[in-house]
Amino acid sequence: MKRLLISIATLVLTAAILLGIHFGLAGVREENTQKELDRMLHILLPGSTSFTQEAYSPTEDDLIEAVYKAENGFVVQTKTQGYGGELTMLVGVDLEGSVTGVVVRDLSETLGLGSKALIDDKFLAQFLWTEGEAAVGENVDALTGATVTSKAVTRCVNAAVSYVTGADTSSGATSWGG
Repeated sequence: MKRLLISIATLVLTAAILLGIHFGLAGVREENTQKELDRMLHILLPGSTSFTQEAYSPTEDDLIEAVYKAENGFVVQTKTQGYGGELTMLVGVDLEGSVTGVVVRDLSETLGLGSKALIDDKFLAQFLWTEGEAAVGENVDALTGATVTSKAVTRCVNAAVSYVTGADTSSGATSWGG
């Protein structure tokens, strides 16, 4: 009986210590996450000095999660459904509506196929300096074996450009007005 009580007390103490560490490091974790986001924003929109998060209602475009404004453009955080789950991206767009940077932040795609969207620089580079007209099979070469993922990335990029330029994506607009 004494051994059982000692084991239970040890488990409770260990759980309390782990919870304390978890909550104690929450501030550090949040600070590191913010620093990493700030660094990424500056990379995706070169020449920017500061960013402010814009108020954004997801009812405008359900692919857009957040918008960060700088003096020379925007970085738009987008999320859409890929083949294996949700895909989250950050897309830099200058004030003229050209894509200045693209990064896939999170995805749940098939290992070795759709997961290549995280690291395939040739695939992602196709979107640089485009202006919202990207289409898989037309001017974007899909990742081999990952057409659904490629189309998801393309939707995210086009949604970000559409936000900056004011294009009406619901009508399938191809002219990008301001």
